Amino acid sequence: MSDTISTIHGRISAQHFDSSKQLSADEIRALVQEATEAPSSFNIQHWRFIAVTDPAKKQALTAASYGQAKVSESAVTFIILGDLEGHTKLQGILNQSVDAGLLPREVAEQWVQMADSMYGSSAAFARDEAIRSASLAAMTLMLAAKVRGLVSGPMIGFDPAQVKQLFGIADQYIPVMLLPVGYPGQGNTSRKPRLRVDEVLSFNESRQF
Repeated sequence: MSDTISTIHGRISAQHFDSSKQLSADEIRALVQEATEAPSSFNIQHWRFIAVTDPAKKQALTAASYGQAKVSESAVTFIILGDLEGHTKLQGILNQSVDAGLLPREVAEQWVQMADSMYGSSAAFARDEAIRSASLAAMTLMLAAKVRGLVSGPMIGFDPAQVKQLFGIADQYIPVMLLPVGYPGQGNTSRKPRLRVDEVLSFNESRQF
């Protein structure tokens, strides 16, 4: 089994972290750097990250997460954000690909027009895309953490409005999930069983799963 497959099968959603072990700012940056390798529509890269490491801010975030201790026990809890207005930055993003010879100028212009039409005309579609892209980045971050001997525990159990207020998050960003990351503590369970492939897969047409 390849290292990648082993990482996928070995990842767990941790509930317990070793609060005595911390991560440096450079280690946190490395995790985010790898998270940004995730795919996104038009390469908009809708994801944004707030790394919460300060003990007092962690306590406040714990309170906004209904008292879940892993928020404060982990070395860092990421607030994973999706940018609802990410498409407005696309021209500058694509210019880098054009300058690198990876994308013709005329194609880049078409993509900008398409993205403006798709996301600028539908708030719901823009929200869906922000959540999709941020979730892909979060999953990539979880796998990067596992490779480093760390554990993670994605969370949707928090008050988004309170989190936005506590951290001064502008309305263009949606808190998609919280992601505590750190060294494993005592009490984490093994990976939970998954549905069988035949329970989730069909070929060429839908069925009653």
